[in-house]
Amino acid sequence: MSLLQSQATERLATGHLQQQGSGLNLQSFREGRMLSLMVEVAIRVGTKHLGKCPYWEDDTQTLLYIDLTDHEVHRWNPDTKEDTKVTLDDNVSFVIPRRQGGLIVGLGRTISQLDWDSQTVTKIVEVDQGTNNRFNSGKCDAKGRLWAGTMGSEPRPPASPQGSLYSLDLDRTVRKQATNFYLCNGMAWTDDNRTMFLVDSSARKLYAFDFDLEGGNISNQRVAIDMATAVPDIGGVPDDMNIDTEGKLWVAFYNGGVIGRFDPVTGTHLQTLKFPVTQVTSMCWGGRNHDELYVTSGRQRQPEEYFLREEPLAGSVFRVKSWVERSPGTRV
Repeated sequence: MSLLQSQATERLATGHLQQQGSGLNLQSFREGRMLSLMVEVAIRVGTKHLGKCPYWEDDTQTLLYIDLTDHEVHRWNPDTKEDTKVTLDDNVSFVIPRRQGGLIVGLGRTISQLDWDSQTVTKIVEVDQGTNNRFNSGKCDAKGRLWAGTMGSEPRPPASPQGSLYSLDLDRTVRKQATNFYLCNGMAWTDDNRTMFLVDSSARKLYAFDFDLEGGNISNQRVAIDMATAVPDIGGVPDDMNIDTEGKLWVAFYNGGVIGRFDPVTGTHLQTLKFPVTQVTSMCWGGRNHDELYVTSGRQRQPEEYFLREEPLAGSVFRVKSWVERSPGTRV
């Protein structure tokens, strides 16, 4: 059974990574061993439009995720299967717990605090005032410093790039760290905290920066992977990403239907994990042992009849049993 076949059941199949250039359809080898990755539907059609930015909350053993354009923040309990949500009044681009309690969300052009129980939103800061820009993605570094990227209302050529990368420091100082991006997306850091990665989706480029954890500074921006040449056979654009304990980057491809695994040092495309939906958006590691990969997907820009007929699982959250594990995300 191919993972490209949409299944109406909650358990898809025993899926496999496809090794780049191996000629094998559903298997991969690492250090002489074949890898089998179980791919399941964790939350069936959890979002109506654009599921993104999952975050595994260790304290509650629940999964946070968003529906960006439907203005929703979700919390899912894998034990009870209960999926609760809070609906806000603008596009929600990320959700991250605070160490002091509550959640930090990207809400339109603002970074705001959300109290889940009261559904109260408190604005912390607004950026790009006087523009149609909005936040699109955000993550925390190892210090708990928030990094968030924006996008313009026309986030692709021939329009000029309007997006920027901001940081919110521990004292709530906001700094514009880099500019001239079309559509800021996934961020990741190496375990030694010396390198930060950022995706510009419309440019189809994955950038690397020298990273100063203590000072919260970036420098020496360069192209680590140009997807146009690294994976010309994968359609769509690179979206969110994550990094595993082996230092390899996992990149979701929106409208490509896959997650690609890359070596950021050489730019080599290592493996591909296929999904039964085309709009693969984002991922995080979770589960009690942090060895489960939760993957979100979208359900937009097509009539509902298309999804019912061709991609009934679009908008679902998938769970992949991985052979690598990763610590949970840092809280603000």
